[in-house]
Parts: sequence; C-alpha cells; structure tokens
Amino acid sequence: MQKYFLLISALFILHTTSAQTQHKKADSLVTTLISENIVVGLVAGYSVNGDTKWQSAKGYADLENKKEMEITTITRPASIAKSMTALAVMQLVEQGLIDIDKPIQTYLPEYPTQKKTQITTRHLLSHTSGINGYKNGKEAQNTKEYATMADAVDVFKNRKLLFEPGARFSYTTYGYTVLGLLIEKVSGSTYGAYMQKNIWDKAGMKHTGIEKYGVTMTGKSELYHRRKGKIKKSTPNNLSNRIPGGGFYTTLEDILLFGNAVLENTLVSESTLDLMRQHHSLEKEANAYGFGWFLYNPKPNEGAIIGHSGEQSGSASQLFIIPSTKTVVVTLANTALSWKEVFVTTSRLMGISQEEVKNE
Repeated sequence: MQKYFLLISALFILHTTSAQTQHKKADSLVTTLISENIVVGLVAGYSVNGDTKWQSAKGYADLENKKEMEITTITRPASIAKSMTALAVMQLVEQGLIDIDKPIQTYLPEYPTQKKTQITTRHLLSHTSGINGYKNGKEAQNTKEYATMADAVDVFKNRKLLFEPGARFSYTTYGYTVLGLLIEKVSGSTYGAYMQKNIWDKAGMKHTGIEKYGVTMTGKSELYHRRKGKIKKSTPNNLSNRIPGGGFYTTLEDILLFGNAVLENTLVSESTLDLMRQHHSLEKEANAYGFGWFLYNPKPNEGAIIGHSGEQSGSASQLFIIPSTKTVVVTLANTALSWKEVFVTTSRLMGISQEEVKNE
C-alpha cells in the first residue's frame, strides 16, 4: 500500500512539474507582448475538457493611471462576435425558421433585390454576399448612434455590391449586421435579447453584452492603438453600426465558457457545428472560412481547428477551438494594430496547451 501511495505521489509530482513548466512558457509568451511594447495590456488563457488550465493578465487596463490588467477586466472581443451571431442564426435554421439558401428577402422583404443573383443567408454567413465593408475611416470610427438594427443596415443596403453573390469571398462586418436584422425578424425578439437568452445565458456568460457608446463600465479596459512602434490612446468609437459583427464587451472567462459551450454542443447540435466547420467560402479562394468560423488547418483537415480573430479600436483578439482535444485558447488585448503578434502568440499558446494535453 505504501509503495502504491509513493508511486501515485511521484506521478502527481511529475505531472505538476510538467504543467508548471508549460504554464511558465505561457506566461513568458504573453509577457513578451508587454515588454516589447506590442500591447498595453492583455488577458489570455486556455481550457481543456471544460477545465481552465492556465490564465494570465499582463500589463495595464489603464496605462495613464497605472491600473493593472486583471483576469476579470472587461475588453472588446471585436469580430469574435461573428461566431456567436452565426451560431444564433444556425439555431433558427435548426428550428426550421430559416432556409440558408433562400433569398434574404424571404425574411427581410424590405431588403433591396439584385438584378440577377439574390443574397442568401449562406452568402452572409460565409462572406460571399458581395456586400462591401466600411466606406471610409469615418464609418470605421463611427460616432453616430443607430437606435435599431434596421437603422444600421440602412447605411449600406443600397450600395452597389462588390460582385455577384456567391462569386467570390470578401470579408465584411456589414454582412453580419444584416444577419443581426435577420435574427430579429425571424425570432420576433431584439438582437440583444435573443443573444442574451440563447447564447450568453446558455453558455453561462455573465459578463458579455452589447457595448453602449458613452456608457462607462466599471472594470473595463481603456482603448489603445499602436502605430509605428508607438502606443497611444484610441478615440472611442460607436459600435452600433456593427453590433452582430463586432459590438460586444466580454471577459476572458466568458470567451472560455463560450468555447466550451461550442464543444459541448450546448448552443447547436454536433451535426450543425460540423456544417459550420465546412469550407463554405469558395474552393478557389484560399481564405478557408465556414459559417462564422475561420478554418485554420490545411486540407484535408480544414475545420480541425476553428476560431475567429478580431481587431478594432482598443482590441486585438484571437480564439482557437480544437474539437478533437476539447481545447479552447483565447487572447484578448486592449491595443489595436497588434493582431498579427497576438495571433502568433495565441498560436504558440495553443501548442503549449496541446503539450499539456499529451502529458495528462
């Protein structure tokens, strides 16, 4: 019995040491983003099988007042919102309320028709609708308040398309604004209420919601951007023109919870998630995008790693989800124009997380 206890103790010490080594590597990676003046502050973490293995907060949420970043600091997830919106749409598809291949005028009769091919929900989910992005910097740094989703869609709905729907891939946040309006019309609920009940509450996300312009939130990070190696404070912008594609606030814990809800099929069925993980963004394009997910593995394993990136004023974010090992990896930084470095760091964190999986 004593020998058995000693063996178990030795194995536990070996596992703990191995995990501690991985966590030190992870801490070192994210610290570099601060020490090299890439971002002002960040939170990062990963979970396996729903268990948060490592998380860290580095740098400052408020540089001017030397307020440190904390695990619970509220940040902007930017375009990670698109994955949540896509899941909300697919919930309505599962209920038979949306046919992804019917023209969107089926559900939004007021939306302008095209001369030839009509935009479908499939086109919107996969960024193949032809809808353009922001017209200029003023739209990207919007300060106008759009009271309704319909008001936000009115900004661009009559503009000429970039191409015939389904002909090409062109990433567009505005396409996801249309999906937000679609959710409202089909569900009979406001977009925010639908997301709260069917995505955030189901995933256990208590600190995620729609950002309100000019409203001060306790525990929320300030916004920064980096240009030519120098970091400055960003001018606040109003996200009401892009809520479904990038208008949320959140925390590290909530994004980890979201990733685990995806893995546990809490939000949509396994078969629906499989459909979302397929390459829908045209075979001739090298973008590898499904429905609300970037597909990070090359062929023939596209969809083995899914997730989303994001960048906007005061934010550079990255989410990776690995269904085969039930792993979620997240980095949320408060500094724009640093996404490439955040992406590389999160990729390396993903590698560390998989080493930990192997050692379990």
